[in-house]
Amino acid sequence: MIDTGNKTRFPVAAPDGHIASVLLAFLTTAGLFYVNIMPALVSGLVEGLGFSKQAAGHVASANVYGAALGAFGSVFAIKHFHWRPTAITALLMLIGLDILSSTMTDSTILIGARFIHGSTGGFLVGIGFSVIARTRVPDRSFGMLLIVQYGLGGVGLMFLPKLVPLYGTEVLFYALIAFSLVTLLMVPFMGTYAPKPKTALSNDSGSEDKVYLKPLLMGLFAVFFFQAANMGLAAYVIELGKSYSLATSDISTTLGIANWIAVGGAALVYLVGIKFGRLLPLMGGMIVTVLGILMFKLSASESMFFLANVITGVTWAFLIPYLLGMCSAFDGHGRMAALSGFFSKMGLASGPFIAAQVVGEGNYDLIINLAVSGIVLCTLAAFLPARLLDEKETAQKAPDQGVLE
Repeated sequence: MIDTGNKTRFPVAAPDGHIASVLLAFLTTAGLFYVNIMPALVSGLVEGLGFSKQAAGHVASANVYGAALGAFGSVFAIKHFHWRPTAITALLMLIGLDILSSTMTDSTILIGARFIHGSTGGFLVGIGFSVIARTRVPDRSFGMLLIVQYGLGGVGLMFLPKLVPLYGTEVLFYALIAFSLVTLLMVPFMGTYAPKPKTALSNDSGSEDKVYLKPLLMGLFAVFFFQAANMGLAAYVIELGKSYSLATSDISTTLGIANWIAVGGAALVYLVGIKFGRLLPLMGGMIVTVLGILMFKLSASESMFFLANVITGVTWAFLIPYLLGMCSAFDGHGRMAALSGFFSKMGLASGPFIAAQVVGEGNYDLIINLAVSGIVLCTLAAFLPARLLDEKETAQKAPDQGVLE
């Protein structure tokens, strides 16, 4: 639904409507879209520019570590800047950096450029997270974010590797530029999204700047453990399949199909929201995730390998919106949502790093066991903040208690 009863030059999407969720998903994805096409980016640098696999990997990691730095910086900047002009500036910088990157052929220079790009993109993601946190049901908006990321990421992975031999590595950066341009055109149609005056978890003083520190930290670490566990295993899933003598073509097909099916997990969050609270879907989803990860031990069967990828893909897309939404409930400005973005990126970077230290010549069982351990730690960390949120929101809805201050 579009709200035309405003004084701006553009019709503005209803702040909590379906169109707004799509617009916010694009805004938050723009800064980190390269992660969704990372395999194509790395492969393109190797094939198109002749980079070594190590150098191409360093370019990719520079983007992600830069994103973590940018996301951390956004936590402190959110209160001092209006989100709209800040987002526009960041998008213009991303476009400029991608244009420069498309002309670079030296890996060292490109690593520096991508680190700056990542820092800018991470800052924009933090801004996007903070704006999503100001919506009525952040979990649902995070679900739409995953739908856009998985959906468009699948399209990119399907076509970009085929275009690199025809048009060169530049096509990868052109794709990023196009995404940023489309997002830039969407910004004027987004609502105001002023900071919330109070939150479900404001202290007794009612100050919007105060949060419950213990459950907040537990929620943030839950995000870290979840992302590290999943990405640590995902980074080596192709090699894991090969160790069970599965054909590379079959593995890539499996991963592609699983990526598309995983959209269903994010769609379910978008449709259900927090009708059943956060604790129930989180705990149920964690149990299913552990079972899915353990199924990788049976990857000698191609069907079990496929099923393990589908299950973990769906639960990843289903659970991360709830975890991010949970963290976003801790303040009105959305700073904690931005901070959860930092913890998320550190998890995404740390998981593969830890897995790399233990994989050796093919110690995939240990990686699977570490992934299970990470999900267990995530479950333990998420229990208290999820239960506290459910109790507060139940109290708010109780007819005999009125509005919870």
